[in-house]
Amino acid sequence: MFETLIKKLQSGSYITLETTPTHSAQFKPTIDKIQELGLDKLVDGFSTTDNPLAKLKYNSLFAAQMLQKRFNKPVIATMSMRDRNRIALQSDMLGANEADVRAILALTGDSAKISDQPHAKGVFESDSTLLLDMITCFNSGIDYAGKPLTCKPENIYPFSVINSFAKNPKTLLKKMQKKIQHRSVGIITQPVYDTQNAQDLLNLLEEAHKDRSHKSELILGIFPITKLRTAQFLSSHVPGIHVPSYWLETLRDAHEISPEAEYKAGFALSKQLFEDIKKLHPKIHLMTANQFNVAKDILL
Repeated sequence: MFETLIKKLQSGSYITLETTPTHSAQFKPTIDKIQELGLDKLVDGFSTTDNPLAKLKYNSLFAAQMLQKRFNKPVIATMSMRDRNRIALQSDMLGANEADVRAILALTGDSAKISDQPHAKGVFESDSTLLLDMITCFNSGIDYAGKPLTCKPENIYPFSVINSFAKNPKTLLKKMQKKIQHRSVGIITQPVYDTQNAQDLLNLLEEAHKDRSHKSELILGIFPITKLRTAQFLSSHVPGIHVPSYWLETLRDAHEISPEAEYKAGFALSKQLFEDIKKLHPKIHLMTANQFNVAKDILL
């Protein structure tokens, strides 16, 4: 299952769909919606998020297992450095491994200060590279302290993330080099909103690979925008993302006409971007904040 996903990533077209477990004791309704829309037939795999924005959600590892069991498709489970120390991280991965959750997206995680859980404290023993190094150890049959494991885990595939834009490209280059150095198999970008941004990232990856034996694949993030306020928020308040002015202008003009015109204009921009990125670099991670109807319309 995972080997097929990695082969697609490294040599063919590749599309994964992000799912966000909700503030609930059940993940099944999310899975049911995906099945109802037939999204499992339109993608190569899924991902599950891990308490994004430090807000309490259903566990990403259990959600990943449930998705895999329902659709027999690989799921990349996110793990954040914010909420676990090195003991808990390794323990969770060992348990997940036997449950065949073997693709891990390593995140440093959002600050605990913005959590919806009063007085929550972030662990942050290190950044996400510590988790990537733990995976390297597990794949060698030892724990992070160098002690041999009684039973070697099945191979784990490490993924990481990177911003899609920076005023100084050298900043992104250094981050890419760091992810490659720590043996990330795939680097998922924050959303891109034009092909030039995507091409710039591909050029940086090529430079980052110079004189390195390990190769990481770039996976371009796409987050459809169908509302002006979403575009304005991403443009003004989310570091590492660049929303071109023509997106803002188009959505602003449509917003003044009607909500329906606004949605239509935003969807048209998003759909065209998806098609253009597929032609340029068909390795895509689609994020829709569980707006799965939008995901289906983009993918069809």
